[in-house]
Amino acid sequence: MSILWTREGEISDSGQVRAVERAFRILQAINTRDGAKAAEIAASTGIPRPTVYRLLETMEQLNFIVQDRLSNKWRVALHAKSLSSGFREADWVCQIVIPEMVRFGKRILWPVDLMVLQNDRMEIRESTYYLSPYALDRGMVGTRLPLIDTASGRAYLAFSSDIECRNMIAGLEVLYGAKMPLMTRDGPLDAVLAQCRELGVGFRKQGFRVDTMSISAPIFQNGSVVACITIIWLSSALKFDNAIELYRDDLLSMTTRLSEEIARLRMDEALFS
Repeated sequence: MSILWTREGEISDSGQVRAVERAFRILQAINTRDGAKAAEIAASTGIPRPTVYRLLETMEQLNFIVQDRLSNKWRVALHAKSLSSGFREADWVCQIVIPEMVRFGKRILWPVDLMVLQNDRMEIRESTYYLSPYALDRGMVGTRLPLIDTASGRAYLAFSSDIECRNMIAGLEVLYGAKMPLMTRDGPLDAVLAQCRELGVGFRKQGFRVDTMSISAPIFQNGSVVACITIIWLSSALKFDNAIELYRDDLLSMTTRLSEEIARLRMDEALFS
């Protein structure tokens, strides 16, 4: 490899050093955009698209990045522990959850969403809508929905610790300028959360989509809710009690397995760090 020194003492060359520099720029673009497609990376970095594809493949082989097969976005992988200052919990949650979620979605056919908390809203991080013949909405990934009017938001509140739940509700009171009990279309929030705990899942019968219902189960890490998985169905096709009977236990079994897998991987990280 030929290396040239500039007058400022910087290394420059047209071979391996330049490839390494471009690889780090691509990795930085993935981090700063919270995941990105190859075309977005090429546009933001100015690196030619063929080069971007080649470097993405190389970094994937080295286990530094991983591609979500639902959104085609590239994200930082678990192996990038040495770069952990830019590594978000939601990235490794996606890597573990998505394959299981896709299998589940293919089996039940109704859309299944991976939801994460973003400030006072729940964000659709990934979805199996493209697998479902019954999906009403397309292109919903990235959409943020009201916390107290979604099954996932209610699951997040209901199954968080008492302190975290109280703090979040207090913040919502300030945000909405309202006092307890906060009201939802399914009734007072405190009563709805009590029903969620009794059912073992968050639920929504009314809300922002009057023609659908949903249930949602939390995924835990170190005792805290890190994400939720939600099933959405047409209320005209399936009654709420029937959906609970058909899907609740399988949904809870899946999120329990995922929580255990996350705990195992985090333990492995601790052992080898």
